[in-house]
Amino acid sequence: MTAIKVPPLGESIVEATVSRWLKNEGDQVSLGDTLVELETDKITVEVPAMTAGVLAKRMHSEGDVVKVDDVLAEIDESGAGVSKAAPAPAAAPSKAPDAPKPTQPAATPAPAAPAAPAVSAAAQPQPAAGEVRASPAAQRVAAERGVDLSSVQGTGRGGVVSKPDVIEAAGASAGAQPKVEVTRTPEPKAAQPAPSAPRQPVAAGVRETREKMTTRRKRIAEHLLESQHETAHLTTFNEIDMTAVSAVRERLKERIEKQHGVRLSFMPFFVKAACLALKQYPTVNAQIDGDSIVYHHYVNMGIAVASEAGLVVPNVKDADQKGMLDVSREISALAKRARDAKLTMDDLTGGTFTITNGGVFGSLISTPIINYPQVGILGLHKTQDRPVAVDGKVEIRPMMYVALSYDHRIIDGQQAVLFLVRVKELMEDPASMLVD
Repeated sequence: MTAIKVPPLGESIVEATVSRWLKNEGDQVSLGDTLVELETDKITVEVPAMTAGVLAKRMHSEGDVVKVDDVLAEIDESGAGVSKAAPAPAAAPSKAPDAPKPTQPAATPAPAAPAAPAVSAAAQPQPAAGEVRASPAAQRVAAERGVDLSSVQGTGRGGVVSKPDVIEAAGASAGAQPKVEVTRTPEPKAAQPAPSAPRQPVAAGVRETREKMTTRRKRIAEHLLESQHETAHLTTFNEIDMTAVSAVRERLKERIEKQHGVRLSFMPFFVKAACLALKQYPTVNAQIDGDSIVYHHYVNMGIAVASEAGLVVPNVKDADQKGMLDVSREISALAKRARDAKLTMDDLTGGTFTITNGGVFGSLISTPIINYPQVGILGLHKTQDRPVAVDGKVEIRPMMYVALSYDHRIIDGQQAVLFLVRVKELMEDPASMLVD
């Protein structure tokens, strides 16, 4: 018997929830097959079979909370031979005992150029294995999206095709289609959970349903409560005239996209402005450790990303040392990995400050919660045309409300306000970011 244990889950993560079993007791498994999916507060982990055989016993049920090194299942290696023999008797049960007969037909088709049948005969255990080289989740997504698994490069252990591989392949094939297709690709994905929710009330005639919180949602809730309880939370607001930065973006975005393949959004401008402001007000980039204040002389900028699995905050490492194009590339790459569930623990740890953009969903103003143990978070909102007074005249300008939530234990109100004013000044005069 080979014990399958909970693997290391990453920095500071000691437990996970058994999200879904992909193999049942008694199922044949090949080396590298995904047995079970574990969900943590940050990522979903696929646990593969470390040996071929038969899944003898599952030690935990879906929904159970497990810790690192807990035994998840046992695989009976002696069952590998039995299950390999199973396809052969299935083809001709009566011929299985006759050793001479199978060898003779095998010799006959092999030279006769039905090498194809020979391969398919030998492959019939292996097409099953070949198909099993893709996880069940990957097979399901491939069927839904019409992806040929044989054309997908597996990145799992032993070359197993995982669900993110299929999603990436589907996205790549969609990229070859007209742009309309690209925008439609995520929609069915996001739309599937929505219809599934009302199905039960309509079919069963019930008015309420109940489901268990996922580990990720529980951890997010705990993390937010911890932030509220452990920090002296305060939020200050300002507004930014986006006229100048919008003009720069409109003038450059087409050329940058053609020359560098990067779509220039407003986020890299805000990252650059925030990094410059953090250098001027380093306490906003600090952290409390016991009775000490740790000052970070670098900026790992967290960018809040909404994914199907929940909110995640991957980090652009050393953002203060990078130009806007590099920051834009990294943000795009992180957002793609978040959508494809391919974020690593390194992506999600080590942040010193966070920016969250509720404006992409239409939020006009909000009070973001600090991403503890950080001490500051910048909230961006919807850009909206509003009448403002400019040099004694009323003009219509594209305005954005911005919010800084900060930990009042180490950041004084003056520092918080001046930090936000500095961000405003830089965004309203983007050329100054080049010489600051």
